Amino acid sequence: MRALAFSAKALVFPAKALVVALLTLLIAAPIASAHSQVTGYSPADGSSLDASPATASVTFNEVPQSQFATLNVVGPDGNIWSKGDARIEGQSVVVDVGELGPTGDYTLAYRITSADGHPVSGTATFTLTQEGSGTPGAPADASGTSDESEGGFLGGYGHIVLIVVAVLAFAGALGFALRKPKTKK
Repeated sequence: MRALAFSAKALVFPAKALVVALLTLLIAAPIASAHSQVTGYSPADGSSLDASPATASVTFNEVPQSQFATLNVVGPDGNIWSKGDARIEGQSVVVDVGELGPTGDYTLAYRITSADGHPVSGTATFTLTQEGSGTPGAPADASGTSDESEGGFLGGYGHIVLIVVAVLAFAGALGFALRKPKTKK
């Protein structure tokens, strides 16, 4: 039976290749996993208003995909106060807002598909300080007010973990294949 032996020289090339591969992953990972980021809200997050805004919007650092973009204004009563469907205007998702009703905190609940295809969702709030005379829409469901920004395998970074594992496996196999067999004397 042949004994397995590794020489230091046989492992130098795979080690260099591994270092280069890992550095490449560390540099490229933040670029590859950069999803849309919120750059602003209208009304501003945490602001107080004494009258209803005509529209509500969430602005991103890039143009979101138009498919599946949603934005709802949910009142302190749990009802939807936005009117109609959300639309993409430049780098913003926008929805019309009718006359609001009760005083209290209103939540902007959004979900978009970023340019790289990943879903991005979240919430922001503003406070209505003077009661309006609006009529609420339907009750909001729990899925429309989710604060989840990313999901999936390892919080959306599973593909990076899988690449690192694949590179390590490849480097190990390469080191095994390039080893010099022990010669018998």
